[in-house]
Amino acid sequence: MKYLRSLSLRLGIVIVLLILQITVIVGVTAFVMLRFPLVSFVGYFISLLVFLFILQKNEASAYKMTWIIIILLVPSVGGVMYLMYGKEHRARRKVEAHVQEHALIAKLLDTDENLPTAQQVGCDRMYSLMQYVMTASSYHAYENTETKYYPFGELMFEDMLDEINKAEKFIFLEYFIIGKSGMWNRLLEALESKVAQGVEVRVIIDDIGSQKLFTNSYISQLRAKKIRVLRFNPLIPFLFVFMNNRDHRKILVVDGNAAFVGGLNIADEYINKNKRLGTWKDTGLRLKGDGVWSFTLMFIEMWDTFCKAEERINDHILYKQPRDTSLTTDGFILPYGDSPLDNNQLGENIYIDILNQAEKYVYIFTPYLIISEKMIHALQMAAMRGVEVKIVTPGIPDKKIVNRLTKSYYNSLLEAGVRIFEYEPGFLHAKSFVCDDKIAVVGTINLDYRSLYLHFECAALLYNSTCIVEMRDDALGAIGQSREVFLDERKAVRMVEVVFDAFLHLFAPLL
Repeated sequence: MKYLRSLSLRLGIVIVLLILQITVIVGVTAFVMLRFPLVSFVGYFISLLVFLFILQKNEASAYKMTWIIIILLVPSVGGVMYLMYGKEHRARRKVEAHVQEHALIAKLLDTDENLPTAQQVGCDRMYSLMQYVMTASSYHAYENTETKYYPFGELMFEDMLDEINKAEKFIFLEYFIIGKSGMWNRLLEALESKVAQGVEVRVIIDDIGSQKLFTNSYISQLRAKKIRVLRFNPLIPFLFVFMNNRDHRKILVVDGNAAFVGGLNIADEYINKNKRLGTWKDTGLRLKGDGVWSFTLMFIEMWDTFCKAEERINDHILYKQPRDTSLTTDGFILPYGDSPLDNNQLGENIYIDILNQAEKYVYIFTPYLIISEKMIHALQMAAMRGVEVKIVTPGIPDKKIVNRLTKSYYNSLLEAGVRIFEYEPGFLHAKSFVCDDKIAVVGTINLDYRSLYLHFECAALLYNSTCIVEMRDDALGAIGQSREVFLDERKAVRMVEVVFDAFLHLFAPLL
């Protein structure tokens, strides 16, 4: 992607300032430790206590290992660095604000009527997964919801434009990347037309993902056109752990009647107008009906948590549409959001539960495969139980180092019987699971640490929806266009490469 090849001056300045801060902190601390032995002793003692604390923490071992290495390398200051910048010291006010906002939408979700019972679902195992999601995140499953699956971004984009052109009340967009592109130009033209008709338009962009286009002046231009813009987690030149938490979600909600979710960002490569990486394979989903309400509330929750006080959306219920009784029930649809602020890895747990209950097959699309021991174990166990587990990754990678790290996870999976395929036509950006013709997930959640642990994400869990068979057929079609990876070729990797891959694993949570 262009924004990855040519970062803006603002981002470059921030990176330089962060490096300077780290240098100054380490230099000053080292000077103090050498000059005052008692302070150095205290630093060692703090590091020992922090080391023991990290060992017993209930989190991914890769995160523990990163901090343990830092403490071992600089034991006099490593513990202090953890106390200053460790995971527990994210912006408390932001965490508290997010918890409060989620409590508000949880109450609104709980007022919904006609939510499915165990008897309606007809599968105790699946109903227990729905109950877990509701308990952990407050999101509910819905029946009165129609779905449409998109195997490529360009197909989804045309329907997105069609729904926007029909908008009468509001349009909500939340995207990790909105880039300077023909895709954005077409979308912006439609949004400007709707604003002129009195339609409320709100846009949330991630400040790192969209930083090249969404400068201060550009945001001012959009606001002058009555398009309300929220820049999520603005990049600042200070060491601040919350900077690592990004808004990776992709949501479009129109009038509360239709919602779109999937891997699709707003840039030309996502709709195959730019083929630098060959054919860009993405997947998406459109919902119509009761399930749209969850995506509407996800957007409002994010907006109200991070906007200025005067820009808050105070009356959520105004954005809920009356039930459309003309819709055909299409199985059970459970939209959900995953937050890095609640210490509950919802996205990963749902993926693992699907693997655990699979009987025949699980087909997986993911652009990156950088996973925890829990996920590795779930994939291995499913394959060893006789489940046909097939994972499709890109044939043409977008990030070479990340792709190398992805390949380094192949061996342990292949040895257990997991089959891995690389999509030869180009870059596969889709994030989806399909299982046994009856369970599926479509959303924004990659199989990597950033998606599963650090980012705000979203997806839809489907059960007995008609589009699940379409997803299966699409997966088989992509597998048919892919090159299978075999264990023999992976074992032929040179020792120096194995050592380098092992080194990369130390930084897996950051990639």
